[in-house]
This record gives sequence, structure tokens and C-alpha cells, in this order.
Amino acid sequence: MKKIINHLKFRLFQSFRLLNLNPRVSIPALAFFMALILIKLPEKYYYPPVFFILTLLFHYERKDIPFLRKVFVNSWRWIIVLEAFFIYNILLLGNIYYTFDEVCFGGYILIALLAFITPKNNPWKALQWNFIPNDLFEWKSFLRKNTWAGILGLFVVMASAYTSATLIFVGLFILDSISHIYEPNENKEMLAMYFKKFQLKEKIRRNSLFFNLLLLPAYCIFLILNPAESFYLLYYFAFMNLYFLLIITRKYRQYHYKEKNNYFNMGVYMEYVICSIVIIPAIFLLRKNIKDATQNIETYVGD
Repeated sequence: MKKIINHLKFRLFQSFRLLNLNPRVSIPALAFFMALILIKLPEKYYYPPVFFILTLLFHYERKDIPFLRKVFVNSWRWIIVLEAFFIYNILLLGNIYYTFDEVCFGGYILIALLAFITPKNNPWKALQWNFIPNDLFEWKSFLRKNTWAGILGLFVVMASAYTSATLIFVGLFILDSISHIYEPNENKEMLAMYFKKFQLKEKIRRNSLFFNLLLLPAYCIFLILNPAESFYLLYYFAFMNLYFLLIITRKYRQYHYKEKNNYFNMGVYMEYVICSIVIIPAIFLLRKNIKDATQNIETYVGD
């Protein structure tokens, strides 16, 4: 029993340590947990399945099964069940709108089965995404490396269209992930070859079109479910696109062939989010970014 208690303490301290060492992950994670506390679903019985799926995702992503087998030998399966049990209960107890009902007990039965379902060791085969044009190389590279995360993210965005609050809240998380798609810098030969074929405005147009095609299902779902709140959709469209354009133009404003990336960080994220929320500052900043980015590109491509 003492070994189990020490292990659970270790897990708790490990979680705090990981959050403290990685602000890029900890801030979105804390905001996500806060959302789980405050989210109100249309029906009470929706909560247990949603929270069980989150527990299942944690179990699927864990890589410590060999460690548990070595430390706990004959009782490692009980540790898996115990950890999943605590996560599931924390989620259920944490939400201010949920009170226990008979549906939640089905989750406990399924949690007991997790001890006999070990996570997949080999990653799922990634899709090649060959239908995406080569001029959208940032998206193509990202989706090849993060196929299933990208697909899951798309479904999350679609689900967020249920209300205006969830639409904008989830949008904030999505923008942070999209920012990192444009963080790596291509080499100067590739940049010169690309911009001899396309101007910066054409790159912006093509990438914005693809970005909005990804958001189109969410636009449609929101209009169907909330026709009287179309104003929020217009604001969402402006906010998301202004931020997106700022990120693209910043990449080429900051570009230098000796740097592997353009050093996107939480400070840049907060600045661009605030500007995009207010809208007017984002428009002025976008104009400056386009001007500086065009001049910077010309140093590598020429007139």
C-alpha cells in the first residue's frame, strides 16, 4: 500500500513539474481544465461519456506500461485502473453542473477493462495528404507528421460550433496550434523558388482559402444550430482570419536564412490574440507586416 501511495504522489508532483517546465503546454492545458469545470452540456448524461473518452485518451497515450510492470510486477494492472479511476472522478466531480447519476457507473465498468487493453506501441500509419497542393507545403508537412491529431482537431472545431462561447473558446486553442505550422523557416533556395512563382499576396490568399475550407464545417454547423446568432460567426470569422494573416506575414517579416524558425512564443500569441480581438489594431499591424515581409522577401528573391 505504501508503494502505491508513493506512486500516486509521484504522479501528482510529476504533473505539476511538467506544467511548470513547459509554459507552452501548461497555459492551454490549464485553460482546458478550467473549461471542463465550467462547460455546460445540453443533457446531464452527456458528461460521463465525454469524461470517459478523455480518460481513454490518457490511457492510449501513456508510454509507461513497461515501467509499471517492472515496479509493481503482479499488481501493475491495478495501478492502471486506479489512475484512470482518479482521472475519471476528478473530471466528474470538478464540473460545476454535474451530479452523479446511474450513467457514470458504466464508466467504472469500462475503466476496469483498461487494465487488459494496452496502448498501441507502434504509431498509426500517417496519411500522405498528396491531394494538398505543394504550394501549401506548411500544411502538408504538418498533417503528414500529425495526421490523427489534425483529424481530431478538425472534429473538435466542428463540435465547438454548438454554442458561440465554445466556438470562440476552442478557436483560441486552435490558433495556438496553427501558429506552430508557420514557425519553421524553409531554406533560402526554397523561399526564392517559391516567391519567383508566387507573390506574398498570392501565398496569403491560397493559405487563407485552405484555412477557411477547414473551418467551413464549423461555420455551417453554427449557422444551422444558432441562426439567430450569426453576428458571432462574423466576429469569429474576422478574429480567426486576422490572427491567421498576422502569423503568415510575421513569418516572412522575421525570416532569416540562418535561422531554423521564427521563434514564435506565448508573448507573440497573446499580442496577436489581443489585437485580433479588438480588430482595428490587427489591421494596422497586418499592413506593417505585409510591407516589412515584402521587403524582406525581396532581399532573397530580388525584384
